[in-house]
Amino acid sequence: MTVAPAYQVLAERIRVDIISGQLRPGERLPTEPQLCEQSGLSRSTVREALRLLSSQHLIVTTRGVNGGSFVAEPDPRALGDTLSDGVGRLLASGAVTAEDFLEVRRMLEVPVAGLAAARREPHHLTEMERAMFDPDHDDIARRVEAHAAFHLAVAAATGNPLLGLVVRPLYAMLADRDAVEQAAPPHFWQAVDREHRELLAAIREGDVARAMELARTHIDNVHPAMIRTVGAQPGG
Repeated sequence: MTVAPAYQVLAERIRVDIISGQLRPGERLPTEPQLCEQSGLSRSTVREALRLLSSQHLIVTTRGVNGGSFVAEPDPRALGDTLSDGVGRLLASGAVTAEDFLEVRRMLEVPVAGLAAARREPHHLTEMERAMFDPDHDDIARRVEAHAAFHLAVAAATGNPLLGLVVRPLYAMLADRDAVEQAAPPHFWQAVDREHRELLAAIREGDVARAMELARTHIDNVHPAMIRTVGAQPGG
């Protein structure tokens, strides 16, 4: 049985207190000397534990008279990046396949489109409009960026911030422009543009059933290219 290093044990204890809400955002952690006294560990071990918690975006450390280590305010983007990294590692290791990836995308995006149609506000529609691209003239960087921005805007229109966090890794995996360009046939981006505009229209009209059907069709249509793209990721 492998025994975890002492700094990991301490970091895990503090992490549990943060995740459970026992330590609240903005709350100051005990000082390093206090943590040493409480845990019986050396100062270097305590500092390593704090560095680990900081790398996980769970605490922030400041210097000065009023400095110290504080429980971090939740940052959806940082959390999403962490989740994206985890999904990427699973894909690279082969523990998750491209088909698994697409199955989850279908499970999420279809109901998300329906919720967006039911709940969208004018500013959500504006964000979706900003994510439109010109398939004939925009370069691959703009197309990949706009593709992700559109689907994240649809998720935001549900009004559920957790959905935005959960779907973010689905588009982070498609950020490899070379892989996307190689996997997508010439007509791919014309189809994506057309289907995004149709979905935007259904969401604007508040047509829940139509939005869900269009989302399902869109995923089915891009499925072959997405399989090739995700499968082209390192290790995929």
